[in-house]
Amino acid sequence: MFPYAKRFLALFLSTIIIVLAAFNLPSLSANKTEILWDTWGVPHIYSKDTPNLFQAFGWAQTKSHGNLILKLYGQARGKAAEYWGINYLESDQYVRTMGIPERSQKWYQEQSPQMRQYLDAFARGINDYVLQHPQEIDEELKLVLPITGTDILAHLQRVIHFHFITNPQSVSSLQTIAPQGGSNAWVIAPKKSVNNKAILLANPHLPWSDFYLWYEAQLTSPGINLYGAALVGIPVLSIAFNDHLGWTVTLNPIDGADIYQLTLKDEGYLLDGEVKKFETKTEKIKIRQTNGSYTELQIGFKKSTHGVIIAQEIDKAYALRVAGLDHFHGLEQLLEMGKANNLEQFEEGLKQLQIPLFNFLYADQQGQIFYLFNALVPKRSQGDWDYWQKIIPGETSETLWTDYHNYEDLPRLANPKTGWLQNTNDPPWTSTYPSILEAKNYPTYLAPPSLEYASNILRSQQSIKQLNESDKLSVEDVINAKFSSKLLMADRILEILISTTKALANPIGIEAAKVLEKWDRQTNADSRGAVLFMLWAVTLESKGIFSRPWNPQNPLETPAGLADINTAVGVLEGIAA
Repeated sequence: MFPYAKRFLALFLSTIIIVLAAFNLPSLSANKTEILWDTWGVPHIYSKDTPNLFQAFGWAQTKSHGNLILKLYGQARGKAAEYWGINYLESDQYVRTMGIPERSQKWYQEQSPQMRQYLDAFARGINDYVLQHPQEIDEELKLVLPITGTDILAHLQRVIHFHFITNPQSVSSLQTIAPQGGSNAWVIAPKKSVNNKAILLANPHLPWSDFYLWYEAQLTSPGINLYGAALVGIPVLSIAFNDHLGWTVTLNPIDGADIYQLTLKDEGYLLDGEVKKFETKTEKIKIRQTNGSYTELQIGFKKSTHGVIIAQEIDKAYALRVAGLDHFHGLEQLLEMGKANNLEQFEEGLKQLQIPLFNFLYADQQGQIFYLFNALVPKRSQGDWDYWQKIIPGETSETLWTDYHNYEDLPRLANPKTGWLQNTNDPPWTSTYPSILEAKNYPTYLAPPSLEYASNILRSQQSIKQLNESDKLSVEDVINAKFSSKLLMADRILEILISTTKALANPIGIEAAKVLEKWDRQTNADSRGAVLFMLWAVTLESKGIFSRPWNPQNPLETPAGLADINTAVGVLEGIAA
């Protein structure tokens, strides 16, 4: 594995290509922890024991992104306005309302003694770096110091539960709004690989900023040899490979957060015909002023059986219920998965279900490939996927979920005959094609029912078609496919757009048609046709582009056709002018 890993090191954060063979380790000093930085700024950390490994990883992350990490931890404490002023008040209100600071303390106490030791070591590495290199950190950010293990868990909880499972936009609008970004992942079995070895493609698509930033590293100590990436400020790798296996993650469409509408009565709310009292509490948020003084804002919280109250009207209130807040061993699960030697051991880690979302795609040295739609899926007594995307009636406990589906209930697939697995944030039913997993065999609320619900159906279809139509793939083939800039939308509608525009014979339209005719349907940086087509598509999108909607009888070729030809041509001429 090591020759390939080194060869493609620079591609990791946009693409990880792993050919699963063995790689060798440098010899370790018995009493030494060291960090070797490669030419790409990636730390390779070698330690005599795991606590020192975590400490060095915290130190290395702080060297690379210290200011960002301290800011993120300050926000996760719900004290950013106290440190940096009123611009962070909204963030603090969200964090406090969601109960992140208090819950993170409970999470810390629930960690195993060993995991608390690792968290404290990672925090110590952060503090040590700032102490040793104070000039590298902005003075205003040092207000957050010292960092503790609790801060790390608060940051983890803020990111995973309150920006991926739900997010401030969904909470404020009382509707489901998908988080930013997305990802692609491929797993190729040896039977479909030129070198007869499994290939894993990890291609995360997250914004290159804030808590979405990936941090690449190699971590080595007795019993651990991992290369991969963690979200910045997180002490464990989320995407990684070891001597025996590798895995990646993509964001999956799950319903892990529900908003309940409550009927208010007598200063409480109705549940099963009885009036229930709210739990209430108040907190003070300190706000730093420009002159260095502070003001205080007192905020109150209400909590129902369903969850925290996020909005209230005269006779209604809205409560948020989030899955997984009682599952706090996600970091330990990831660490255990990273120590696995084979699929059986890897699945033992997955079965803990401490990580509340993300697809996992896996390949190993033995040639096995695997896909899991991983999620803490609430057990619900009624309703399908569409029902649970809406505001849920909260007057009856019939809609109030209290437990989760177990591992055996989740869609998963090992070693399909097709020789490949993929995910592009689409539902699990198209993890390979022709489909093996079928929505009809699972609860209707577990996941979206079809490819039509994919966050970007054309991206998903292109991924499936590339894999389905290819023969054996080499590593180079996989890289080229990943970096392909071909637009599937152009294949669907470009010919009719060009022919209709030419037929109308308007001079500006004819010039635009000539540009599109010469275009190779690739979005390269120097492509005039790509710029013209994309401006046209973005402008037209709100009006509807396709005339034929997605059809389950033709799932990889629809939607297609041009909905309103006259409008389409008019928009093209307007863009060209």
